[in-house]
Amino acid sequence: NAIEPQVLAPEQFDLSVTREDRTSILCDGKPIGLPDFVLPRMGARTTYFSFAVIRHLERLGVPCINSSEATDTVKDKLYTQQILAQSKLPVTTTMLAKLPMDVDLVEKHIGFPVVIKTLYGAQGKGVFLAENRSKFADMMQLIEVTNEKANIILQEFIADSRGKDLRVFTIRGRVMACMQRTSAGDNFKANFSQGGTVSAYPVTPEIEWLATEISNLMRLDIAGVDLLFDGDFFKVCEVNSSPGFKGIESCVDIDIPQEIFHFIRVRLGLF
Repeated sequence: NAIEPQVLAPEQFDLSVTREDRTSILCDGKPIGLPDFVLPRMGARTTYFSFAVIRHLERLGVPCINSSEATDTVKDKLYTQQILAQSKLPVTTTMLAKLPMDVDLVEKHIGFPVVIKTLYGAQGKGVFLAENRSKFADMMQLIEVTNEKANIILQEFIADSRGKDLRVFTIRGRVMACMQRTSAGDNFKANFSQGGTVSAYPVTPEIEWLATEISNLMRLDIAGVDLLFDGDFFKVCEVNSSPGFKGIESCVDIDIPQEIFHFIRVRLGLF
């Protein structure tokens, strides 16, 4: 059966919690029929209202791919690292920043350079590199003055991966494609959305195992797993619940939407 997608913004919805659940959701002020499925594409930018819409639809029996729980989990970068570390996966050393920051503590447990990240962010936004102790102290003082309640994490800088990383795209735990992202100029961030270049990268057994294990562990139907080069091995950088596919389609012969819709047809029995 053909899938006819309809693109809607969360702001178009109004919710009410009633016993007549089937009429408890409005779109543009009018009751609407329930869709066969929902494919949320907000990722780390999912707001409380967006989550409320997704959860409401889930309670009405609408399959959401990915689920609100999985999306909410990976949105929190620290919590994601905690889950992965618990399963003995090769994560980067990560620390939750507590303002005012003890610079000596950071130097002892992580060292410099150090990567500074907002707890919630996407497409390389909210990610900074403090090259040394002095620059780190200056940046943390700026954060403290401008937003003392900011949620910040600190991660070890993997020198082997400076300006490059891997993005592995998975659907239901199966690796669909892998690309290397390389930064533009001397930028340490390799995001395609930040002007970086991309190229196909062979899927080794280690890459396949890591991406599959991580996707399943985070309960993601669709995932973008970011890996950092660390000598002959890899470390996990981040996990994304709504990975873009423009970059990966430009360097790998794959139609990501077609693969996603095929998975949905199989999962929901839409034949």
